[in-house]
Amino acid sequence: MESVLNVALKEWSVVCDAVLSGQQSLLLRKGGIYESGGEFELEHSRFVLFPTVLHQKPDSVKPAWRDGIKTVDREPDEVTIRGWAEVFWIFRVPDRPAMDRLDDLHLWDKPLIDMRFNYRPDYPLYVIVLRAWALPEPLKIKIDEQYAGCKSWVPLKESVALQGSRVIKPDEELQVIKQRIEKTFGGVTW
Repeated sequence: MESVLNVALKEWSVVCDAVLSGQQSLLLRKGGIYESGGEFELEHSRFVLFPTVLHQKPDSVKPAWRDGIKTVDREPDEVTIRGWAEVFWIFRVPDRPAMDRLDDLHLWDKPLIDMRFNYRPDYPLYVIVLRAWALPEPLKIKIDEQYAGCKSWVPLKESVALQGSRVIKPDEELQVIKQRIEKTFGGVTW
């Protein structure tokens, strides 16, 4: 296993918090203009979790998570990196009702799920199950212009050391989540 990472996935800060606290192991992704070839493509299987606050909206998450949303008009000068993740499994979401049956596994509220399904409806929505780790100490990173903007992946100027990281959920718990999604989605994987 590599001892450093130098690529990060930008994700809402509240989602990073949920993943690194063990309350959520899922990400949602869909093809978009900043993805390869206009379609969803997972470019990296291991990455630093890079928390973003710019586009977070309180009404996009369930009420219990809304207090954790900070609304801002610009990128902060620095972010705190608290962990990293690797892909455990990827599932293609077959339809909206199937996603509703996983409601207790994530923090997103129904309007955000609807928006993800309705945005570019010809492209499928994917659920990514993550194996996440907390860094031994949080790491502050100054925001660089190459980190700013609406993009999923950012190459980090300095590598993040992984030694001493603590796994958030054991594989047995992730297997239970994977099996539940397989059953719910009818075995549709990526």
